Amino acid sequence: QVQLVESGGGLVQAGDSLRLSCAASGPAFSTYGLGWFRQAPGKERDFVATINRFSGTTYADSVKGRFSISRDNAKSTVYLQMNSLKPEDTAVYYCAAVRRLILPIRPNDYDYWGQGTQVTVSS
Repeated sequence: QVQLVESGGGLVQAGDSLRLSCAASGPAFSTYGLGWFRQAPGKERDFVATINRFSGTTYADSVKGRFSISRDNAKSTVYLQMNSLKPEDTAVYYCAAVRRLILPIRPNDYDYWGQGTQVTVSS
């Protein structure tokens, strides 16, 4: 099993940057694919980015070119660097893990979740 804890959220202004971290505990972190998702009030949880065990990445169109996902297997941590933030990026951000090579973008396909971290972008 993997336990995930997110950190790094906060209140920022439009155009600012934030880096989210998700620290994992449990064995074999390097064998997991990881994803970042976000959920705004009254909306469904949406895919943001994924990174597989070989550090191959995918991004939602809405964040492509602004967000970057990365992982450090030695620290059992996955990151989400968020640049040029917009008010519409405001949401609770969650990291998730699954043991698959080809990573899904549907939240229901992930096995492990963190508790989430709030990101608020003011205009």
